[in-house]
Amino acid sequence: MNNEYLSNQELSRLTGGSENSHKSHWLKLRSIPHQQDGKRIIVSREHVRNWLEGKVTLTRSGMNLGAIR
Repeated sequence: MNNEYLSNQELSRLTGGSENSHKSHWLKLRSIPHQQDGKRIIVSREHVRNWLEGKVTLTRSGMNLGAIR
């Protein structure tokens, strides 16, 4: 089944760890966008592909101050 998000097993293989704190830290160090939802970490396959290809994924938090004129 082709899913938009990595499974827990795939995420463990990618990050080399089984603990969520390790996975989250690994993803954060590589600037791969992800969200923690309770006990699971949600990661888009597209963001992982972009990282593998060396593309920068922009994440936004807060207001876009650049849009103020």
